[in-house]
Amino acid sequence: MNPFARCALVLAVFVASISGARADEEKSGGSTLIMLDKKDDAQAIPAVPANPLRLILPPTIHTLSGLETNVYFDNAFLALNPANYAVDVICARGAQQSERWTWTPSADPEKHDLGEFPFAIELRDTENRVVAKAETVLRVRDRKVTAPPEKPLTLLIIGDSLTNASTYSGRVVELADEDSLPLKLIGTRGPGAEAQPDGGDGSGNRHEGYGGWTAERFATKYNDGIARGDPYKECGSPFLYQDESDDAPRLDFARYCDEFNEGAAPDFVTILLGCNDTFNATDETIEERIDTMFAHYETLVKMIHDHNASTRIGAILPMPPSASQDAFGANYGSSQTRWQYRRNQHRVVERMLETFGNREAENLFLVPAWLNVDPVHGFPTQTAKVNAHSDIEIERPSNGVHPSAVGYRQLGDALYAWLRSFDTTE
Repeated sequence: MNPFARCALVLAVFVASISGARADEEKSGGSTLIMLDKKDDAQAIPAVPANPLRLILPPTIHTLSGLETNVYFDNAFLALNPANYAVDVICARGAQQSERWTWTPSADPEKHDLGEFPFAIELRDTENRVVAKAETVLRVRDRKVTAPPEKPLTLLIIGDSLTNASTYSGRVVELADEDSLPLKLIGTRGPGAEAQPDGGDGSGNRHEGYGGWTAERFATKYNDGIARGDPYKECGSPFLYQDESDDAPRLDFARYCDEFNEGAAPDFVTILLGCNDTFNATDETIEERIDTMFAHYETLVKMIHDHNASTRIGAILPMPPSASQDAFGANYGSSQTRWQYRRNQHRVVERMLETFGNREAENLFLVPAWLNVDPVHGFPTQTAKVNAHSDIEIERPSNGVHPSAVGYRQLGDALYAWLRSFDTTE
């Protein structure tokens, strides 16, 4: 069949189909066009699930006059591409920037910055629809210490490599010194720990931070008496003791306090764990890994409160990772994606809010420092060429989970604001 004949045949079929449709329409007495009413149209659009981006805020954010407070948006919700959503901060204080909300409250009475302020975040999609919303309260106090305690407040900081870096604990010491707040950190590690081989540097920067450790190791690891100042890769938990060789090691926080705090229970204990507890977890294994972490975490809480129920325990919510996959490539090659780590960390935060929230009556509190840490500029970088054939150099993030001094100091600021939220300084 030549092309002209083929076109004629197609046209004939088309005309016949039109004629048939008109005949059917005349028989039915109506149009074949179907119009959806508003109800049908609404049903055709799938309902937006509740909080699909898993936006979370803590019940309270503590802050102090003269101390910068931040909420970094990428830390608050879970999205592969956070830039696909518009963030809208609803608050009478502070300034919303592209990557964060930030505020440094004033103690000036005329500015009325002290007190409580509602704070909310809305996430909007490309159609400007609100797809998620979360609310909290900013609680602002005057940083000035008006009635110093007669005896120094005592603080024990427990954690993994982020604590072992000794930077955020040092920031807490620095802030307390600036405010003339008597504060004593206790612990067998850190540059100021007398239990270290050199006897400490006199800075007062002490803690129980051990790289690579988990809640399980703090609660169960005993290594034939190697502990409390020994190299962390070899030693067991500083809280486990064995009286006789035939006895099973046991947690003995009272004995620890006898040795390192003159027998007194600390006023405050903070715990920052989760990085190693859930590292390399998958979406299929994360819940089980968190269950294991929490079982041992609760053991540590019980150990502390069995000695003295009045000790205030701060459960520090785990820190966010660096915002770039480059950082994970620098540390782990191709074995760990930033996205999987971020999903795991976010799930730990969600579960901690559920499990350890609303337990203030037990002297167990949440410390939401994770929101205050800059995931872009608060992590280390290194200069590198973009590729082997280019002279262009860029700064690539170089550490996936350990902040730079900037990020650690932001963590210290948030921890100090939580410490100062109690009435002991008034």
